[in-house]
Amino acid sequence: MLSLAVDEWPDEPEVIDGWLYDRTKPDLIVDFYTRCLKHGTGVHAGKPFELLPWQKQIVFDLFGTFDPDTGLRRYTTAYIEVPRKNGKSQFAAGLALWLLCGDGEKGAQVYSAAFTLKQASLVFAMASQMVQADTALQTFCKVRKNTRTIYYENAGSFYRAIPRDDKDAHGLNAHGIIFDELHNQPDRKLWDTLQTSRGMRTQPMTIGITTAGHDRSSICYELHKQSKAVLNGDTSDPTFYPCIFAAHEDDDWQAETTWKKANPSLGHTVRLDYLRQECERAKQTASYENTFRNLHLNQWTEQSVRWLPMHAWDKCTGELPTTDVTWHMGVDLAETRDVPAVVIAAKDEDTNKIYIKPFLFMPEDDNSARSAQDKLKLHNWAAQGYIEKLPGESVNARTLLPEILSIVEAYNVQSIAFDPYRSRELINDLIEMGYPEDQLVKFPQTMLNFAEPSKTFLDLVHTKRLVHDGNEALRWMAANVVVAEDGNGNVKPMKNKSQDKIDGIVAAIMAIREATIPTNDLMPQIF
Repeated sequence: MLSLAVDEWPDEPEVIDGWLYDRTKPDLIVDFYTRCLKHGTGVHAGKPFELLPWQKQIVFDLFGTFDPDTGLRRYTTAYIEVPRKNGKSQFAAGLALWLLCGDGEKGAQVYSAAFTLKQASLVFAMASQMVQADTALQTFCKVRKNTRTIYYENAGSFYRAIPRDDKDAHGLNAHGIIFDELHNQPDRKLWDTLQTSRGMRTQPMTIGITTAGHDRSSICYELHKQSKAVLNGDTSDPTFYPCIFAAHEDDDWQAETTWKKANPSLGHTVRLDYLRQECERAKQTASYENTFRNLHLNQWTEQSVRWLPMHAWDKCTGELPTTDVTWHMGVDLAETRDVPAVVIAAKDEDTNKIYIKPFLFMPEDDNSARSAQDKLKLHNWAAQGYIEKLPGESVNARTLLPEILSIVEAYNVQSIAFDPYRSRELINDLIEMGYPEDQLVKFPQTMLNFAEPSKTFLDLVHTKRLVHDGNEALRWMAANVVVAEDGNGNVKPMKNKSQDKIDGIVAAIMAIREATIPTNDLMPQIF
């Protein structure tokens, strides 16, 4: 049990399951919202801020659960994930003001943090508006818009908005942190800096509040996974508070019951007719489906135009055979700044399953034009063994040749499919080294060649007959795939339209074609 429902809280402080539940402070905070704070926008503008049940639950949990031995708050870090328009930013602004002037901390430093100063200033602006709308708060709190700071002079405390690149972030002594739209953070730099700044505080509070995002290598997704693990009972962290409002990946995204599940403020700040309009738009425009799922159902989505269903891809993870299968290879040499890929595929004739194993490569000295974020991501995957680094500043046919020969020998590869446009040098080298010519297969990168194996690939994923080894870099590539479609419904993965690298999936489709067609249908064509 993570916490008690609000209506189950005892009237007097009581130890339950090893934690002291004391509603004294939460009741004060609920009253603070009602008496001192007013909504600043929308149909509720100017009205007292009456906390909704989900908001009240969070307040009770965070500020009313204590260690009975120390008397300190149980939770010091919270991760709150809720869809757009559910009033999370105004709620967060109220929490910031309480941490500033109601929490009893002398010299409190409270920060609104976000990727950009503009984003960080949104919650701050709402808090400023709340101060200026209440006579009592105006008496004690002074707003300085030019420095994006609110001072609570009675306690020598302040509340300030800071972005990721704030030059003074390392000198802070934070008591309260509101991290808005955490999914926009490109790395964990600011999160770690602010978390480590709390060391001198006895009961600090960090609240990450965000909608779901796209980047599964981000600090936000890391916290999302941690939250799911705590909620599912897979891990334990008594100081970490998870709260996620979202549709399950298997829920019907068009069902109003699903919308109610994901949107705790439905009927208040979220209108049902608005969601109906957005859903209809998503049904009429395929490219908007992911937007609807992400913003309004709080699902972590992948690419803007869906091809591979990533929840189905994840369910295809499994053990690969070590014997008694025949492997076939697909090779995508890629462009200079891409991640060259070699993928082998094998068919299990008894189960009709297709196994794939990727071998992905990048140069040791990566001088590409990739962003610092992308480089960090690739180097992290290399450190985890998902990508192999090769010496030099680039990976070309010559540097890849020994790797291909090593894979061929280790797995007794029976055919190799290449893009003839990029592979002439590599194929000539293989022939010179004695690789059988009749096992070299041209695979021009045309719609005609990709149509059937792409459909096969997608069907394998949907039916869970594809088995892969869970390589995270290959998963990233799978999530990036955007396809072109012709008038006959044929599709082809498009590198120029995809959000990022897809080389491993291209190579996988090539290998799967070789693994699934009859041997006598192989059509080797040498230059």
